[in-house]
Amino acid sequence: MDNGSLITFFILSGINETKNHRFALFYLTLLCYCVILLVNISLILTIILDKNLHEPMYVLLCIFCMNGVYGTTGFYPKFLYDLLSPVHVISYSGCLVQALVMYTFACSDLSILAVMAYDRYLAICRPLEYHAIMSKQKLFKLVCFSWITPFCIIAVNVFLTSRLKLCSPYIHRLFCVNWIIVKLACSPAETTVNNIIAYLTIIIYVFHGFFIIWSYMYLIKTCVNSIENRAKFMQTCIPHLTSLITFLVTILFDIMNMRYGSKELPQTLQNFIAIEFLLIPPIMNPLIYGFKLTKVRNKILYLIYFKIK
Repeated sequence: MDNGSLITFFILSGINETKNHRFALFYLTLLCYCVILLVNISLILTIILDKNLHEPMYVLLCIFCMNGVYGTTGFYPKFLYDLLSPVHVISYSGCLVQALVMYTFACSDLSILAVMAYDRYLAICRPLEYHAIMSKQKLFKLVCFSWITPFCIIAVNVFLTSRLKLCSPYIHRLFCVNWIIVKLACSPAETTVNNIIAYLTIIIYVFHGFFIIWSYMYLIKTCVNSIENRAKFMQTCIPHLTSLITFLVTILFDIMNMRYGSKELPQTLQNFIAIEFLLIPPIMNPLIYGFKLTKVRNKILYLIYFKIK
């Protein structure tokens, strides 16, 4: 008997705590999602429509915002529907797809931040070689790396999960998470390969984090004795560092809660911890870059002024 005949749908029991305030939460969530779409799509269109912003740093920023829209779209529409629905279920295949989207969004964010760190390293530490190294072909390869590699790695994780026989349809979360699905396996012995691949995935992205940290430590060391480099660092690297810290804090909170968190924590608090990375970074990142990067800020202000006139 395959797992498809055992479990055909999952029940997202994490939503049960929201029943008493579901209409207020629905409108608040809808507002958050609309703000996320507005700020991210505004920045994406600003960069696409302005040829002066077709530089590697801004192209990567555009990709970063696109990834934010991709990840949040994998969560918010389903969550909004569940808030108004008396039954909080998701199909087996739909759950695996949602888990794939959530994980690829998070891993792609880290990959894009790593590519951004590499771009800033070249721009500040090797300015004369920057345009030769960061060619359009190189940029295209780096963008493909930041999207395709996470997708392939997470697809392997999700495929291994799809082979497990599951004995419970209850997921105590607001959305599907691969690790939670694995924990529903009938036999823990069957999850050995899943655990190995999961830890390898974690190691890969921990190395991404170390690379980013090393890059910025090297940049800080390089910029200390140069006023010009210090100004460039403050202008272009501070937004990257802020995005990185925001992302890492929200993801680490979720991972620690999911793997080692106490079951005695109120479900409402667990829910908030779980969606932090889908709420704070997608709103903060476009605002940080929009206000801090001069070219982007000037272009947005020009468009707003032009529309008002």
